[in-house]
Amino acid sequence: MRESTKEACGEKKRLITAGESAKEISIYQYSMSEYTHSRRQKWSQNSHTTAKEEIFRLFDEKPTSGLGFLDAESSLPPPPPCLEVLASEVSPSAKYTVEPVNIGGLTLFKGRVSTQEVFTLANSDLVPGKYEGGLKLWEGSLDLITALSSEIQDGRLSFTGKRVLELGCGHGLPGIFACLKGAAVVHFQDFNSEVLQCLTIPNVTVNIKKISQHLAPDVEEGPINTETRFFSGDWGEVHRVLSCVCSNEYNIGSHPQLDQAAGYDVILMAETVYSISALPNLYKLVKKCLSNPHGVVYMAAKKYYFGVGGGSRRFLALVEKDGAFTSSLVAEVADGSSNVREVWKLHLK
Repeated sequence: MRESTKEACGEKKRLITAGESAKEISIYQYSMSEYTHSRRQKWSQNSHTTAKEEIFRLFDEKPTSGLGFLDAESSLPPPPPCLEVLASEVSPSAKYTVEPVNIGGLTLFKGRVSTQEVFTLANSDLVPGKYEGGLKLWEGSLDLITALSSEIQDGRLSFTGKRVLELGCGHGLPGIFACLKGAAVVHFQDFNSEVLQCLTIPNVTVNIKKISQHLAPDVEEGPINTETRFFSGDWGEVHRVLSCVCSNEYNIGSHPQLDQAAGYDVILMAETVYSISALPNLYKLVKKCLSNPHGVVYMAAKKYYFGVGGGSRRFLALVEKDGAFTSSLVAEVADGSSNVREVWKLHLK
């Protein structure tokens, strides 16, 4: 969900767009084809190419001084209420423009929305407890889609008929990918309802419409009939509004075709483990929502988020201590200069 300072692979160009500041998080635009060529990966299908695409990096090895994220987390405001955001509740005021994103030969579409316009944040890309960076496209989501595609090709994953939850969705591209691959249900969750209204819902609508119109060969079979729903709120409470959780105690929603207590078959999350203070609630939410015993979690993240203390290894330490899951490394992205990025798979024991 969020990336920061300096050192992206390939040709780099720093941007300062209207209403946004590069003071806290450096933003780079670069050729994704050159990026793919230069990076070292542990998967065979490894291209992230996109025309005029912006990829954002969160808390790299050389954190900008004075960010104050750790201090801010000690006195966070009360989280927003947890609620379901209807697909019809698209924000009429935010300006939404569409850009293509090519990932390993699959073209998806992402929106561009101004943080200033939505949150009136002219000098911040992230304000803990208020805005958690959901309007940016973070590179971990592209890593995750590439890894999921590889898993499908190798016969280790199928979305067909599955119930999927994307946590910390932002643009929602991994969840959209699941829609295109035949998922029966995809639910999108983000901390901010504004992100869902201004970006996620329009992204889902645009992608399904465009793919359906062009009958892209990447779509599994026939038209896309996925049930999509959208939920906002903090990870510590959002289980109360999600409809596919493992315990009837939290089962608020209803869907006549689904066994509500069964949970989600697949949980997706990219760039969600940067904040140490949020990791326990995130892990508890995963345990409440994942289908038992065959559910699977795919997590894309930096190995470490320098300056804030989180990272894939910190989250995995929490998982290992609890002992409920087994974990395996699906993919690693390393260029030798910037932070290592990883994609992990978790299964209940």
